[in-house]
Amino acid sequence: MELLGRSFFPGPTGAAGRERGVGPACFAAVGQEGRARSLRSAALAERAVVTPAPVERATGAAAPSPAEPPHPQSVAARAVVTVRRRRKEDAKRRVAEQLDAYTDRVGRSVLLELVSTEIDSRKGVPKKSKPSKLNWFDKKDVKAERVVYTAEFTVDESFGEPGAVTVLNRHQREFFLESIVVEGFPSGPTHFTCNSWVQPTRVDRNPRVFFTNKPYLPAETPPGLQELRRQELAGLRGESAAAGERKITDRVWDYDVYNDLGNPDKGVEFARPVLGGERMPYPRRMRTGRPSTVTDDRAESRVEYPEPIYVSRDEEFEEGKNEMLSEGALKALLHNFMPLLVSSVSPDIRDFAGFHDVDNLFKEGLRLKQALQDQLFQKIPFVRKIQENSEGLLRYDTPDIIKKDKFAWLRDDEFARQALAGINPVNIERLQAFPPVSKLDPAVYGPPESAITEDHIIGQLDVMSVQQALEGNRLYMLDYHDIFLPFLDRINALDGRKAYGTRTLFFLTAAGTLKPIAIELCLPPMTDGCKRAKRVFTPPADATSNWLWQLAKAHVCSNDAGVHQLINHWLRTHACMEPFIIAAHRQMSAMHPIFKLLKPHMRYTLKINALARQILINGDGVIESGFTPGRYCMEMSSFAYRELWRLDQEGLPADLIRRGMAVEDPTKPHGLRLLIEDYPYATDGLLLWSAIERWCDAYVAMYYPSDESVQCDAELQAWYAEAVEMGHADKRDAPWWPRLSTPADLASLLTTLVWLTSAQHAALNFGQYPLGGYIPNRPPLMRRLVPTEGDPEHAHLVADPHRFFLSALPSLTQTTTFMTVIDTLSTHSADEEYLGERRDEAWTDDTAALAAAREFADEVRRAEEEIDRRNADTGRRNRCGAGVLPYELMAPTSGPGITCRGVPNSVTI
Repeated sequence: MELLGRSFFPGPTGAAGRERGVGPACFAAVGQEGRARSLRSAALAERAVVTPAPVERATGAAAPSPAEPPHPQSVAARAVVTVRRRRKEDAKRRVAEQLDAYTDRVGRSVLLELVSTEIDSRKGVPKKSKPSKLNWFDKKDVKAERVVYTAEFTVDESFGEPGAVTVLNRHQREFFLESIVVEGFPSGPTHFTCNSWVQPTRVDRNPRVFFTNKPYLPAETPPGLQELRRQELAGLRGESAAAGERKITDRVWDYDVYNDLGNPDKGVEFARPVLGGERMPYPRRMRTGRPSTVTDDRAESRVEYPEPIYVSRDEEFEEGKNEMLSEGALKALLHNFMPLLVSSVSPDIRDFAGFHDVDNLFKEGLRLKQALQDQLFQKIPFVRKIQENSEGLLRYDTPDIIKKDKFAWLRDDEFARQALAGINPVNIERLQAFPPVSKLDPAVYGPPESAITEDHIIGQLDVMSVQQALEGNRLYMLDYHDIFLPFLDRINALDGRKAYGTRTLFFLTAAGTLKPIAIELCLPPMTDGCKRAKRVFTPPADATSNWLWQLAKAHVCSNDAGVHQLINHWLRTHACMEPFIIAAHRQMSAMHPIFKLLKPHMRYTLKINALARQILINGDGVIESGFTPGRYCMEMSSFAYRELWRLDQEGLPADLIRRGMAVEDPTKPHGLRLLIEDYPYATDGLLLWSAIERWCDAYVAMYYPSDESVQCDAELQAWYAEAVEMGHADKRDAPWWPRLSTPADLASLLTTLVWLTSAQHAALNFGQYPLGGYIPNRPPLMRRLVPTEGDPEHAHLVADPHRFFLSALPSLTQTTTFMTVIDTLSTHSADEEYLGERRDEAWTDDTAALAAAREFADEVRRAEEEIDRRNADTGRRNRCGAGVLPYELMAPTSGPGITCRGVPNSVTI
């Protein structure tokens, strides 16, 4: 089959098959599959008969002749409709709600209509009930969050099974429809999970369609639902929608490039390049249709936060999530207001004077010196009230990283441990050749070989030679040389930004821990043989070299923080997943079993990505302000997408093998052997990966018994083809895209997507404040290079090393702004849904799928128990020991707040 010009499975297809997305071999396979699956629902074919009450005849009416057919028997049915109200309503909304209730009484009601799975043979259209209105007015005084309404129906006995319900909202306001249960049919209750906003007819004159929870592959769709299925998808693709800007109430999904990160209308310094296209490849994002800017027609005009930015209406945050973000916004306002105020009044305290100033952020908040207090209170009296009434909000929570051992971050073993069990444990790789070699063009960036020699590290290898250490899998590396070097001249020209391209070598000790043995700091060469281009630092031997070593480690951490946020976190788990979510809604019906599997793993992602474009990754936003690359952050992310991102290497086993951290071994539980046995991210991750893999394997097997069944699923193939061809258009011709030809291919693809949106994102996100909130441990931004002997700055370092070190880190305002943001990003909301959980227990009517889901949930719980055991195992020194934090980022469950644990189903923050 060929879709969008791309074949994802082998074999010829005819023109008619290509047009429909179905090849010649599909029809026989679909017929066999349909017969097999029909056995599972044979019981639904039976019909109980309800005899209507006799109709009284008018006087003198003639009796029916013996040849007249009997009156059709009928079924009395009821729809039980659950509507979820907002927990907090302002006066205006309460008045509008009462007006809707009274207009409902006089005929402006909510109408429901049942649609059968069968076709009316005489009319050639689906069988439908007569419209019936909800008893909305009767519940006008109910104060509960969830209100249950009913609608009554009478249909012919031959109606068949209800397969869809249409809802027409003739009120003035939208309402959130949670679920519908249709009762009274002989086949038993029919469940419809809705969880959707229903717009009033003044916004959308067309009724909404909600399909039964029973899953149907496209070729198995009952005749009565086929046209509705087609129409619903056409509407979601916007085929009949007006061109131009999307309204907040729309439910239309489409693609666009990242052309809304800058605002050239404010000035050239606020312009940003378009991400997406040949020059700067990037995944596509949700289209909003906003007009272009005045000064650049390639750039889309911006909507500044807190004004809403378009996502499909049902992708908006629910009330609980918005409450969490509002609390974070208040905390952010207070956290950022005081440092900005202090630095504006007293510029001399923009930097930390000593480590005690950093510690005081957690102990006391930003306490003002008495003289400064008097000055501020005299000029701005309300500052006193803020400080008196907001002590709890002005003080930061103590990050976990310094709770158990305040000085652990200074130690080399802790620096190395965080490469395996920190917030970015996905860049450590095994060194497979010495010295390391760059892949950049040597004509531009100088000799590719690292400056680290055997003499630098031989004393750290436990009497091994370098070759013996390589062959024994004892040398490892963090290599940020190639990702940073092309940008360094521009970064270092920015005010208050200084960076290197770093390489760090580690040795694996006999205890199973890593120790750093060399750090290389690289700059683009100014001349041939330029000595400043490559500097190598080794573990210190005296006081001065100790501070130089600490500065070198800080630059490594700054590189690591930038790669973590811009590439591993944002690009790989947010941006690269968005096209698969858009394509799923455009190409797969809500009845499709694969859409049902993916649905909890798509929740909130497009909304959080849209907010990121407003306040995080935009020009002069949080990311640019807080990380060393500054205005070049997103260009660096584009560079990584072009050079590094491959979907076939995004699964955990493939990634571990690619980095040399594991080798294939069929005798091991997960089919591979880790070369560092105590690698918490990998060992815990493999538990969850295996659980996800078994769940996806079992689920796929229920619906796809053969290769042909995968190849002939038109919606499935269109989803994957569109995600590649349109969502990742800049990489559409890459040869490595996984094929979608067999059930195994499908299960593998789904496993990777579920892994990335759940466990991988959790591992990279929810430790940001607990592990990165103490800025000296992991500075996201550096403001000084490491001085060389003879430089004036070297004398400053020797004279006051504490103050010099802190002056190289972010300023007071940069620190507090960054801490406030990662505080919010690390927070679980109260409505979080964790791996193995589903909000709607009746998400499918397939009992076999429900049983497999319960087994998946049980396996996730067993994984959590195993993680708890590992964290108590003193033999695992990278997660247990004096002052050592347990590794819980892969522990599936969590309460709300900042917990440094918990694996939500989807990218929700």
